[in-house]
Amino acid sequence: MSSLSCAISPSSIRPQSPNSNQGLRFLAPPRISHQRGSKCGMLRRSFAFKGMIVAGVSTIGSSLRVDPVQGMERLPFKPEGYNFWTWRGHRIHYVEQGEGVPIVLIHGFGASAFHWRYNIPELAKKYKVYALDLLGFGWSDKAIIEYDALVWRDQVVDFLKEIVKEQAILVGNSLGGFTALISAADLPEQVVGLALLNSAGQFGSGSSDAKESKEENSFQKFLFKPLKEIFQRVVLGFLFWQSKQPARIESVLKSVYINSSNVDDYLVESITIPASDPNAGEVYYRLMSRFMSNQTKYTLDSVLSRLECPLLLLWGDLDPWVGPAKAIRIKEFYPKTSLVSLQAGHCPHDEVPEIVNSALINWLSSLKLHTPTETVTAMEDNSENGLSLLSPKN
Repeated sequence: MSSLSCAISPSSIRPQSPNSNQGLRFLAPPRISHQRGSKCGMLRRSFAFKGMIVAGVSTIGSSLRVDPVQGMERLPFKPEGYNFWTWRGHRIHYVEQGEGVPIVLIHGFGASAFHWRYNIPELAKKYKVYALDLLGFGWSDKAIIEYDALVWRDQVVDFLKEIVKEQAILVGNSLGGFTALISAADLPEQVVGLALLNSAGQFGSGSSDAKESKEENSFQKFLFKPLKEIFQRVVLGFLFWQSKQPARIESVLKSVYINSSNVDDYLVESITIPASDPNAGEVYYRLMSRFMSNQTKYTLDSVLSRLECPLLLLWGDLDPWVGPAKAIRIKEFYPKTSLVSLQAGHCPHDEVPEIVNSALINWLSSLKLHTPTETVTAMEDNSENGLSLLSPKN
């Protein structure tokens, strides 16, 4: 298979005003595009379903490509993981490389820190890069808890306060994008920039449906809900088993990547190892049956209305799950947005990493970011004046 070899220099990235109506558009090398029809009309549960199928896999043969993208450094794969942090009694995995202004990378549904394999080494040449595994994913604990968007928000916020300890940039893909967004909105004094790659989340419908939370009647509470849960466990248990079949794994991965040359053994193994955890099946069930059914609780417009920092959208326009219409709507809603449209699928950071890295570095260079030394000095000065850059921990 041919590897990605296209690269753009920073000079080829034109400056863009956040208020411009036209986003930047970078075209990756010509690719074979498979027509799926009505890509942008797929249901949210289809997006979540496929994301979790990627998470529930088992080891397959080594018939896929193993060589890294030509000319790009790749994060070494470590089956034992890199660094661990204890959060609320759970082991949380993260990667840390480089020096400079901190950047925190947050993976998507079913992925891990290793999904940023081509971004970490390049970004670490100029910045201090962290890549975090969300609770329930990757090398972090598969905790048996009630998952909610606020769980991952709390995890990221505490990671920023306890590990990063200075102003930082958040970068998130898919589910990690919405997690980064809600974290940035709730910690404006420490998050000074946000980049989203094909982010999860939806805008509010504006209807009264969300307000119709009537009390459950006896039939719903004592008969319907227990039967529904039994049915869900049976169905989701079968789907979890089915998702471990090699043909299904490769099929789902290739449906996400428009150019599937990066669907290799490294990527597959970074998914199979976490799926072998004894609690992976229960986490799968809880995410699919409970968390996914409550996505409307937190809407993009409600979170964006509280956001303060500059926002960069790096959007794969060929995404079969989250189309470009969402990026356009976000840009229209939030004035401080810059948009880069990419000819890629749902995970542009791994499909066209050379373009994503260049665009991200160019955007970061346009921000007025303080080096760690300057941040510490400012914090000390503010401390002497009775001020603090960081909000007290709740």
